[in-house]
Amino acid sequence: LERVTGGRGSIAILRREDGRWVLRHYRRGGLVAKLSEDRYLWTGADRTRSFAEWRLLARLRALELPVPQPVAARYVRRGLTYTADLITQMLENTITLAQALVDARVDEDVWREVGRTIARFHREGVHHADLNAHNILLAASSAQTSGSEPPVHLLDFDRGRIRARGAWEADVLARLRRSLEKVSAQAGKPFEEGQWGWLMEGYREVIRNS
Repeated sequence: LERVTGGRGSIAILRREDGRWVLRHYRRGGLVAKLSEDRYLWTGADRTRSFAEWRLLARLRALELPVPQPVAARYVRRGLTYTADLITQMLENTITLAQALVDARVDEDVWREVGRTIARFHREGVHHADLNAHNILLAASSAQTSGSEPPVHLLDFDRGRIRARGAWEADVLARLRRSLEKVSAQAGKPFEEGQWGWLMEGYREVIRNS
């Protein structure tokens, strides 16, 4: 069992003979976390965060969208609240878009592929509630893109859903751009307009043909 810190908390990596699994404990963010770090109001088993995300991931896999394979979900109820956990199959040989951006490892082709991938989700009405540079995974090397696995995956579909297409798509993209600008600023480098332009060209390429 290996623990990796990141985001709002940590994940545990479970090693198995057939690969590795990622165990994520659901934690709150923002001001509400000061009141309760990881407890949610109980409204029924089917409405727990972990079960909802497991079902969404299974549906996205059925649509052949690049997301991790869901393995298991659980909740632990205590009175009017509960805690939750989700296990997914680990995506090997990948790097976050945030880290790749800091390391200057994102070229034009990768930006376009990121845009095309996001557009594929939007075309199916998939609303990612927190799309940012840390939950977009890229193949760690160009050699990986030639295999059976897609070169770009999206992670963390907590509070995600499938809905009618609309203005929310632009909001998701704006949120991602703010994240990319923040990551670049923290690394002491400006986020280049041309990089966003490549991403949007890839995005529009798919949307135009949908």
